[in-house]
Amino acid sequence: MAYPSTPPPAPPNVGSTNVIFITEMRFDPSYLKTPEGIIKIIIMVLSLLGFICIQSSVFWWNSRGVYFNIVAQLAFWMNGLVLLMYLFHAVEKYHNIKWLKIELVMALTFVVLYLIGSTIVVAFGLASYSAAGLFGYLCMVTCGAEAWVKVRALQNGALAQGRLQGAKDPHVVCPPALP
Repeated sequence: MAYPSTPPPAPPNVGSTNVIFITEMRFDPSYLKTPEGIIKIIIMVLSLLGFICIQSSVFWWNSRGVYFNIVAQLAFWMNGLVLLMYLFHAVEKYHNIKWLKIELVMALTFVVLYLIGSTIVVAFGLASYSAAGLFGYLCMVTCGAEAWVKVRALQNGALAQGRLQGAKDPHVVCPPALP
C-alpha cells in the first residue's frame, strides 16, 4: 500500500551502460589483432630471441646469463599464459579478478628485471651476450609500453575483456495538452 507522501519511483537512468560478460570458454583469435595482443607477441618473441642468444654462447652457464635466461623465460611463459587466457576468454570468465592491475604489476616488474638483466649481460662484453642485452632492452621498452597501455585503460575505466553496451534512450510519449 503506497502512502500519498511516498515519492514516486526514480525514472530509469538515461545514458547508463551495461556490462556484458559471456562466461563460456571459447577460442577467439581476434585478440591477436589488438594492440595489447601485438605487444604480448612482441614481448614473447624478444624474450625468446634473448634466451637463444645466451644459450648459443660458450658461457651460457655464467651467472649473468643464467639470470637473464630466468628473466627471459619468466617473461615468455607468463605473457604466453596471459595471452592464452585472453584467446580462450578465461579473463572474461573470471571477470571479478583485477586483470588490468595484475598485468600492470607484471609489466612493471619485467621492466625492472630486464633493465638489470640486460645491463649485466651487456657489461660481460661477449657478442652473443650483447645481442641478448639488445633484445632485453627492446623487451624492457615493450613492457614499459604495455604498462602505459594498462595505466591508460585503468584511468579510463576499461574492462580487461568483455564489452560495455550503452542503454538505449527510452522513447517518451507525452499526452496531448488539455484545452
